[in-house]
Amino acid sequence: MATSPARQPLDVGIELEIGGMTCASCANRIERKLNKLDGVSASVNYATEKARVTVPEGYDPSDLVAVVEQTGYTAALPAPPEERAEPGEDREAEDPELRSLRQRLIGAAVLTIPVIVLSMVPALQFTNWQWLVLALASPVVVWAAWPFHRAAAITLRHGAASMDTLISVGVSAAFLWSLYALFLGSAGMPGMTHEFSLAIGPSDGSANIYLEVAAGVTLFILLGRYLEKRSKRQAGAALRALLDMGAKDVAVLRDGAEVRVPVAELAVGDLFVVRPGEKIATDGIVDQGSSAVDASMLTGESVPVEVGEGDAVTGATVNAGGRLVVRATRVGADTQLARMAQMVEDAQSGKAEIQRLADRVSGVFVPIVIVIALGVLAVWLLTGHPAEAAFTAAVAVLIIACPCALGLATPTALLVGTGRGAQLGILLKGPEVLESTRKVDTVLLDKTGTVTTGRMTMVDATPATGADRAELLRRAGAVENASEHPIAQAIAKGAAETDGPLPEVTDFENLAGRGVRGVVEGVEVRVGRESLLEDATFPAELAEAMSAAQSRGETAVIVAWEGRARGVLVVADVVKPTSHEAITQLKGLGLTPVLLTGDHRAVAEQIAAEVGIEQVIAGVLPEDKIAEVRRLQEQGKVVAMVGDGVNDAPALAQADLGLAMGTGTDVAIEAGDITLVRGDLRSAADAIRLSRRTLGTIKGNLFWAFAYNVAAIPLAALGLLNPMLAGAAMAFSSVFVVGNSLRLRSFRSRAQDAPATGPSV
Repeated sequence: MATSPARQPLDVGIELEIGGMTCASCANRIERKLNKLDGVSASVNYATEKARVTVPEGYDPSDLVAVVEQTGYTAALPAPPEERAEPGEDREAEDPELRSLRQRLIGAAVLTIPVIVLSMVPALQFTNWQWLVLALASPVVVWAAWPFHRAAAITLRHGAASMDTLISVGVSAAFLWSLYALFLGSAGMPGMTHEFSLAIGPSDGSANIYLEVAAGVTLFILLGRYLEKRSKRQAGAALRALLDMGAKDVAVLRDGAEVRVPVAELAVGDLFVVRPGEKIATDGIVDQGSSAVDASMLTGESVPVEVGEGDAVTGATVNAGGRLVVRATRVGADTQLARMAQMVEDAQSGKAEIQRLADRVSGVFVPIVIVIALGVLAVWLLTGHPAEAAFTAAVAVLIIACPCALGLATPTALLVGTGRGAQLGILLKGPEVLESTRKVDTVLLDKTGTVTTGRMTMVDATPATGADRAELLRRAGAVENASEHPIAQAIAKGAAETDGPLPEVTDFENLAGRGVRGVVEGVEVRVGRESLLEDATFPAELAEAMSAAQSRGETAVIVAWEGRARGVLVVADVVKPTSHEAITQLKGLGLTPVLLTGDHRAVAEQIAAEVGIEQVIAGVLPEDKIAEVRRLQEQGKVVAMVGDGVNDAPALAQADLGLAMGTGTDVAIEAGDITLVRGDLRSAADAIRLSRRTLGTIKGNLFWAFAYNVAAIPLAALGLLNPMLAGAAMAFSSVFVVGNSLRLRSFRSRAQDAPATGPSV
């Protein structure tokens, strides 16, 4: 087998779709085989049926496929997107394994139910009934149970054992013993009757048949496998739904005409048209038009966002208003939707430390169980019990001990939890994040863009004595509307929202460092600093308003015309309407919120008081934020950091748990452990609650799986458990674990819809 040069950097990730796995032992075996290859690091996930492999650059993926196939399983690279099923297609039809399971289950049920009824009810046992039972049970044991026998043979050929080994040995032993009793013992005699018992008692082994055990165990385990397979598909439904969100085709503008093409043909820089009700094909910038965009399917935010020329839009969101012409900025795997899907899949495919422990246990569990079963057989025989009773106890041990619930405990909970998070706009980068959320006790919050909107907003307008407030806003807004400055745009927007359409401005001039001037309604209006007033009169009440605003850390500008100051307009970065509620929720989770900002202490304390934060760290330079995180960690705190800017990235990476606002920079998002797509601080509380609940579900699943085997094996060994009931209980334990994980789909965000209107001016 060709391998790449040793010690070459591991910088290429390959994903393989694995087939034929039946339990965590299978995944563990494949993982060990792949990791023995030079320069290869692999993680195999039983629930997602995928292997994530890191290899040196230039490594041939066919070598990996060959190793998996030599181990007794199938492997393939994922199909290209265009070859995958469309959203409306029947996904069960594309899964031959699920279809085969369903066919075998139906056949086994039709044949096994009469076998069990005849075997359990002596009144129905007519002369030579046992031969009819043999005829009905044989296809179940041979055909319906064939996947178990085949898998057991493959693993045995490789000198290993799996859950299928236990099932195959148990079912085959029950069937072969019955054949012995029928053909060589007295069980085949006319008039033989058979009473069903939950426990195992002394009897003549050659006079009893166990065809109902062989067929019943097969039926129950097939039912468990089928329900498990279906449940795992449901668990991954959120990711599939995410991938199905995007538009399939798009109207591209070429030479002034609209041409309908598949989304895959879009290129960066292309202009495309989005009509009302259509999905936006890819991430881009609005080139023409204005509309409201419904991003609820992507972010969970129910209030449509108004967009106009120059605003960014995201692929898979819906144009709810007017016609838009959008210039594509990201296509294919670079879009936000694709990156979200990749993050979710990475998290689902990874392994938490608790899962690695479960994998190690399940890897040695099967051989131990076989030894225990042989020991039980020997002890029963040596203590004088009939061979039939000894054999039955050993078979019950084999069947009850299958560790499939153990293998499903962690990955199914991860699958459902991360999928539900994606639906709510909460993206976990990996399973190890769950452990961090449990331990966090302190949460550092960046101010700008996290607690506040990060945008300037006009928050107050104070007219001078005798001045008209509406006139003040109308004229100031008209002049500022001609400027591109963020403060000017905030004033123009606030004035338009309050007073309606703004009048035209002429003779506009930008006075660098001082403000702007222009003629509105025949009057020259000046807006800016006090130095811009020149000889204009400045009333005392306006001086007080300016002083009060500045003391709060807000920006105040003066409006003047005809030689007199007519009013003061106050602009500030306002607190998000949902931040106070978010802080309350974080405190409810036992976290101590701390505001971390580079702003002046007066500004920071004003914001902190408004949202209910008691601790403030202010005046911190961007490069010093990481030092503050380290300082708290050195004090024994387990620190979470919430931020959105480039300056937050080092602190996000240093923190025990980094939560990046999805409205922030790519650098911050890459540095975080969790991405909050909505940009709503309440999502941070939701993320921690969801992570903790997912971890709790994993622990509950593992407890059930361990406790089940610990309690059930002694019962079976003591002869207190019939093998058929053991098979039913084993199947139920797997279904229980998957069902418990699926409860995470009911997780609800506590965030209420944010107010649609901004602060009043």
